[in-house]
Amino acid sequence: MTNITLITGGAGFIGSNYAHRLLERGESVILYDNLSRRGASDNLEWLKNKFGNNSFQFVKGDIREKDAIEAVTKSVDVIIHLAAQVAVTTSVTNPREDFEINALGTFNVLEAARKSRRQPILIFASTNKVYGGMDDLRVLEEETRYRLADYPNGINEARALDFHSPYGCSKGCGDQYVRDYSRIYQLPTVVFRQSCIYGTRQFGIEDQGWVAWFVIAAQLGKTISIYGDGKQVRDLLFIEDLLDAYDLAVGQIKHVSGEVFNIGGGMKNTISIWKEFKPMLEEIQQKEILFECFGWRPGDQKIYVSDTKKIQQTTGWQSKINIKEGVQRLNNWVKENTHLFLANK
Repeated sequence: MTNITLITGGAGFIGSNYAHRLLERGESVILYDNLSRRGASDNLEWLKNKFGNNSFQFVKGDIREKDAIEAVTKSVDVIIHLAAQVAVTTSVTNPREDFEINALGTFNVLEAARKSRRQPILIFASTNKVYGGMDDLRVLEEETRYRLADYPNGINEARALDFHSPYGCSKGCGDQYVRDYSRIYQLPTVVFRQSCIYGTRQFGIEDQGWVAWFVIAAQLGKTISIYGDGKQVRDLLFIEDLLDAYDLAVGQIKHVSGEVFNIGGGMKNTISIWKEFKPMLEEIQQKEILFECFGWRPGDQKIYVSDTKKIQQTTGWQSKINIKEGVQRLNNWVKENTHLFLANK
């Protein structure tokens, strides 16, 4: 007997990729999405074309709509909660909407799960932004990148939470509610504090999804805006590796219920966002990339790297796809689907 899986934000980048994986395995899938995000309708059509209109259930809805999310949650076994407001800049411009989606919306999903009395597994996509600006860390500057002086393996889950920006606050609120619903109501939940997930079906924009945005913009001949000095370091994780972690969490839920995991590319998949990424992308695309530089943006971390030791030791998870291979796959997809980005300019 297969699980019935509900994916909130199911037409988004991560949601559509996970839906594809589940449908290929013949599992039952419900996608819940308000289709407000760029590319969501295209991702939905892609799934329909691939598997057929009746291969999954689609519900157009918003997680801010309490009754709607409760109705769709009544019969599910697994909830992958991805629906969110995802940009720091948008949260600063409209903090109320950010709160209502990320904090109240997540609370609505948790309450729907609790009220269903089915004790569904719930996986929550949190963010490394719950650790704030991390201004206390010693950072060393090298020729093309920054390096953490005292954390050779990156940041682990023992790091104190320090929400910074309305986005950090709202996601952090959801993060802690999800964790506590496991303690108080024995709901089998897992929190993934995700770092720089990238891959196919990602309609990146300048404010969110920078890896995909750089690839898309370069492919279309657009000028890319670079903030700071370009030495900022991030750990990149290809979408398929993240989905492996979701599968492991669901399959080992008795072992991981109530846990929080930092999930990203880890130290072996780090790159500086321009000094190192630009020459790699120019080699892949075989052309020079246009760019312009601006000053630092408030709260921009010089370096963030996830220490993934906990999830590796707990579940056996390992990332498999290195940055060069992952960006090549993303570039191939963008090149083959240029019409989608021209239509969404």
